[in-house]
Amino acid sequence: MADEWVRAGVVEDLEYEDVLRLDHDGNAYAVYRTLKGGIFATDGLCTHQQQDLSEGIVIGEIIECPLHQGRFHIPTGKAKGAPVCVDLATYKTKVVDREIYVALPAA
Repeated sequence: MADEWVRAGVVEDLEYEDVLRLDHDGNAYAVYRTLKGGIFATDGLCTHQQQDLSEGIVIGEIIECPLHQGRFHIPTGKAKGAPVCVDLATYKTKVVDREIYVALPAA
């Protein structure tokens, strides 16, 4: 099944080292802008206890969960710090005319 490009917002709404929540088809996703300016997307809930990652802190290319401070590498979704041990799914992103799009599985 093909991915669907979903609009997540505009670049200007996402500061460097920031994260925003994207809700689509009953699922939560997180969209990030790293210090280097890269825009990435992952599942929006921590794999440890389903905490909303958009409430977390972005440090370089790491998102820290606000509940138990588990960490994930944003570009790859890899779990980087206890108590998380399950990676996040990642999604392709693109910017078109300053608008951010995320490739999400079509329903």
